[in-house]
Amino acid sequence: MRNPHGTPIWYEYQARDADSAQTFYAAALGWTIATPPAGGLDYRIVSTADGDGVGGIMTTPAGAAIRPGWLLYVGVDDVDVAVSQALASGGAVRMPAHDLPGVGRIALLADPDGTPFYIMRGAIDESSRAFASADDATPGHAVWNELTAPDQDAAMAFYAALFEWRHDGAMPMGPLGDYRFVYRDTSCLGATMPVFHGATPGWLIYFQVDDVDTAIARLRDAGGTLEQGPDRIPGGDYSAVARDGDGARFGFVGPRRG
Repeated sequence: MRNPHGTPIWYEYQARDADSAQTFYAAALGWTIATPPAGGLDYRIVSTADGDGVGGIMTTPAGAAIRPGWLLYVGVDDVDVAVSQALASGGAVRMPAHDLPGVGRIALLADPDGTPFYIMRGAIDESSRAFASADDATPGHAVWNELTAPDQDAAMAFYAALFEWRHDGAMPMGPLGDYRFVYRDTSCLGATMPVFHGATPGWLIYFQVDDVDTAIARLRDAGGTLEQGPDRIPGGDYSAVARDGDGARFGFVGPRRG
């Protein structure tokens, strides 16, 4: 997965229990989730209906200080250089850089606000299709990466130094501040928003669905809760924010066909 430097390339769900997480997300988002053979590493690959790999689900190792939730992987040209840059910009290392045979080199970092994320240099030349623009996505793809940060400018300065990201354009939210779009070159990756009362700092990942109202029904049937939406967004689709049975937040985007 050697996408251009600064591109989201994978998503990982750290689960309290991988079996429960697999059952929930297969039902709620319609993913195909492969359970590995017994005796190997219990890392479950999440794929769209048309076979694109989106991410993985794993049970959080005992003693790890990570709450259930989704983590973002960003591709880099050189993991060790990126680790040094992150440290120089006020970030921290949660898991040192190391090689995964046949997969690539990864490290788990945290930005200056303590928000965790992975960096990775893939071992194969094939490009990741985990993240896709709304125009190119099919149900199951990640389509939006949203960062809630106490200081949007400071957060973007950190990620700009690391990934060459930038703010470009914004949508005013009145007294809540601006919803500021994040770009890498000409590609819009998502947005940042300020922390306000009731907001949860950190990354929130949105996935494409075939129909928002159907997805809300699937969510509730699977034991999740709707936190916000559906809200109309530019382009005519609708977005919603939800929590799974362990309280982890995620979003989904799609049309309302009813």
